[in-house]
Amino acid sequence: MSNYQEIPEVVWPRATRQADVLAAAPRLDTLDGKTVCQLWDFLFRGDEVFDLLETGLKARYPNVNFISWKEFGSTHGADEREILANLPAKMKTLGVDAVISGMGC
Repeated sequence: MSNYQEIPEVVWPRATRQADVLAAAPRLDTLDGKTVCQLWDFLFRGDEVFDLLETGLKARYPNVNFISWKEFGSTHGADEREILANLPAKMKTLGVDAVISGMGC
């Protein structure tokens, strides 16, 4: 009798890719004169983090404008689907050039 045990077939644990990878949007040359919106899921101190980001970015880009996370509502929770579905139109209306999206873990 052999001590050899049959080795089972090994399979990749992930499923096949379900969506195509899209190219990223081109980066802005500068934030000066641009409008940046803040998106937050209302977890892990985003209110403090966005204040710090604004201060730091304004020091580097004095003419940057921010639209607060308060304007958009939480990107996580009961109204998440509605908020996310309305984001593109709302950003277009507000003239948003860039987004900072913060999430807590």
